[in-house]
Amino acid sequence: MRLTDFKVLTFDCYGTLIDWESGMVEALTPLTSKVRRPLTRNEILEAHARHEASQQLQTPTKKYRELLAIVYKRLAEEWGVSVSHEDCAAYGQSVRDWPAFSDSADVLQYLKKFYKLVILSNVDNETFSYSNKRLQIEFDAVYTAEDIGAYKPSLGNFVYMLDKLSGMGAGKSDILHTAESMFHDHKPANSIGLASCWIYRRHKDAGFGATMNPGEMPKFDFKFTSMGELAKAHQEQLGTNTRSVPD
Repeated sequence: MRLTDFKVLTFDCYGTLIDWESGMVEALTPLTSKVRRPLTRNEILEAHARHEASQQLQTPTKKYRELLAIVYKRLAEEWGVSVSHEDCAAYGQSVRDWPAFSDSADVLQYLKKFYKLVILSNVDNETFSYSNKRLQIEFDAVYTAEDIGAYKPSLGNFVYMLDKLSGMGAGKSDILHTAESMFHDHKPANSIGLASCWIYRRHKDAGFGATMNPGEMPKFDFKFTSMGELAKAHQEQLGTNTRSVPD
């Protein structure tokens, strides 16, 4: 199997293209600074993952920015900190400020020359519009949790995406799902028979950070530690110069 075998790259956004963990930790500072004991970065992220995954199961049709406001409230309760409704809502709005990884925009521009590029993300449409500006690319399709009425790892999100892409002339064998999260993306991709590429952004960190432990590790077809590595591997398969893509 080669990267050049595919016609469509479908992407998770947050954790893969947008540095959501850095964005979360920064936006949670008004809360974590009031906790009685210092919290490590991974303690913050893992607590966030627990509450986010639970809330997504309970309220699958709630917009992501509204869901994050509830996550903020649950974190405050767990850590014994008093917060206002306005504090919670402000955290929900913070996603628009989460930064893109330094290689995302340039590599997406490169990949756009060879593939259709598609987003499948646990986000609402308004919030994604801000992230999209940071990514500086026009995607061929964007499928959000708001569109679908469910959050990954629900298989329904992948079924929806495959159905819509079939209408664009792309079969399952044409698609490579590209993501960081084993829990949200690779596990359901395995279940539905979709090839996947692991962008292992957390390769220097322990655990799963802002995503839940998937249990038994899913399989994947390609593994890179950055988008830049993916682009360079693609260029090598084409036999072209690799200097034009970022590290």
